[in-house]
Amino acid sequence: MGRVRRLLVANRGEIARRVFRTCRAMGIETVAVYAAPDAGLPFVGEAGLAVPLRGESAAETYLDIEQLIAAARAAGADAVHPGYGFLSENAAFPQAVLDAGLTWVGPNPAAIAAMGDKLAAKARLQAAGVPMLPSIEVRGEPGDELLAQAEGIRYPVLVKASGGGGGRGMRVVPGPLKLLGAVESARREALGAFGNETVFLERYLERARHIEVQVFGDRHGNVVHLFERECSIQRRHQKVVEEAPSPAVDAELRRRLGEAAVQAAYAIGYDNAGTVEFLVDEHGQFYFLEMNTRLQVEHPVTEAITGIDLVREQIRVAEGHALSFAQEDLRIDGHAIEVRLYAEDPAQDFLPSPGPVLWFEPPADVPHRMESAVESGSVVPVQFDPMIAKVITHAATREEAALRLALVLKQLRVHGLTTNRDFLANVLRHDAFLAGDTTTDFIERVRPARTHEGRDAQLAAYVAVAHEELGRVAAAGSWPAIAPGWRNNPHAAAPVEFECGGATYRVAHHRPAPRKFVFEDNEPGETSTLTVVEYDAEGLVVEAAWRGATLTGRFDVLRAGGRAWVQRRGGDEYALGELPRFPKAQAQAQAGGYAAPMPGKVVAVHVQPGDRVHDGQLLVVLEAMKMEHHVTASGGGVVARVNVAPGQQVEGGATLVVIDAGEGGQG
Repeated sequence: MGRVRRLLVANRGEIARRVFRTCRAMGIETVAVYAAPDAGLPFVGEAGLAVPLRGESAAETYLDIEQLIAAARAAGADAVHPGYGFLSENAAFPQAVLDAGLTWVGPNPAAIAAMGDKLAAKARLQAAGVPMLPSIEVRGEPGDELLAQAEGIRYPVLVKASGGGGGRGMRVVPGPLKLLGAVESARREALGAFGNETVFLERYLERARHIEVQVFGDRHGNVVHLFERECSIQRRHQKVVEEAPSPAVDAELRRRLGEAAVQAAYAIGYDNAGTVEFLVDEHGQFYFLEMNTRLQVEHPVTEAITGIDLVREQIRVAEGHALSFAQEDLRIDGHAIEVRLYAEDPAQDFLPSPGPVLWFEPPADVPHRMESAVESGSVVPVQFDPMIAKVITHAATREEAALRLALVLKQLRVHGLTTNRDFLANVLRHDAFLAGDTTTDFIERVRPARTHEGRDAQLAAYVAVAHEELGRVAAAGSWPAIAPGWRNNPHAAAPVEFECGGATYRVAHHRPAPRKFVFEDNEPGETSTLTVVEYDAEGLVVEAAWRGATLTGRFDVLRAGGRAWVQRRGGDEYALGELPRFPKAQAQAQAGGYAAPMPGKVVAVHVQPGDRVHDGQLLVVLEAMKMEHHVTASGGGVVARVNVAPGQQVEGGATLVVIDAGEGGQG
């Protein structure tokens, strides 16, 4: 304990950059550690020093305590900040940091150990009078015994990892038929994410709110709370929208929640930033879920409404200072909302979509806070979490914060991979969200649109063609009045076709003037005209006669690898794939083949050649970006071929299993 001069962040991505920012403001030097797949991410270059870690997976790198301590020593660091996830709630890590003579920026190891085992934590706090949901530990008992115990809890039940969080190792089980498979899957995922396969069962509340309270303690016996956050909007049990304060918490409930959270922190001698999580039912009754003994992903919304830099306070407390504020000093100022921007495809059940980020540019004229893991040119690796940024707005009212955040997402330029940004904007603009009707089943119950409407994809295709042709002309150094290329008709261009969102868009046009394009619409005899007012390498300002109206606006355009990303300023983005103009031999998909939906590692194969399978049967389990994905049979048949084995890395689209439906299609 003492003055922190050089701090190592034992983490990656946006949280490393977040901690570095506060360190720079405090005059503290910074050290990054990085796995090989992360070498090109911006957090590595932003640190004063960067130490490579041997290996590629989480277990080989960010979960390797010995490597991290060795990196701190090699870089001359005198303090370690764990960020969140990875080893942040593993009590062995802070103990190793302290044993190495370094300052640990987090709660003491005993407090982490007390809450790190969620089952033990529940028992401890239940004894202190904190309300709990019924739960049981899975101890490897026979399946029939476990099924009997689950009946005592009552379905639906939640299978939950004892040693972690963030939605990892969690499964909702509606009834006994899927319980044993869910336990096996959750154990495997928890082991990979946290190094601890212990899971337990807990009664699942279907129409609850997820409310958490930020607490902060120091080493002088002070503990305060910084009010609540609501994190009910979740997919796969992982938060995607968080806000502070909760629209459902009044002053009396806030007082009760805050007192319970502070009581929990006092009970374990808590001395840094932490979060006590509760489920609140429709009657205002709350139940302890868990305590996260670390900084949370959603901490910026608390910073926004209180004005407290939580990372700065973490460092000061680790140095031995008392908290710089007391409970009576804290006030709620306005409303803040955060969304988690993921490299994932909501239209494909939120499958991860790792790959290159060709362009990343937040809007400059809409107030917001952006904490990103990427920049233009980054590659999102398959080995780690798919979150690429947190986006936060703070306003006087909740509605203003929500609508402004939706606008930020719409104006954000993020081209090259598929993200959930349109889905997030649809959530924020939905009447149910704006009304505060936000329970943990929001996504399933309200079903906000997962993508934008796509009604202007044809116009986007026109813009892409105009931009490409003017680019060719600009490269030639002149503005001739004819279309580029050798054609019998000097004013007409060969038609092109684009694929977008599963639909095909044909573009046929001619150019009566250098910057004027007349496009044939789908309706015979109908045309649309685009006049280019301004052109540059990054886009166009056009005046378009489109659907009976005149539209003037700026369209940003990026072309790469046969694809074009077209985005109107403040509007939707369209990813267009140009189809080949001449027929090409296409590889035929293997009949009955089941393909990998994304790049990943095979963790389990549940069938072998000759097996008879039925509709819905689990075939292969893939792991990508820290989540498991199940490939199941869509009909009956006999397994003809298995192309993969556990531990094998596969590319997206690779055929995993082939099933002959002709031999027992009713199987």
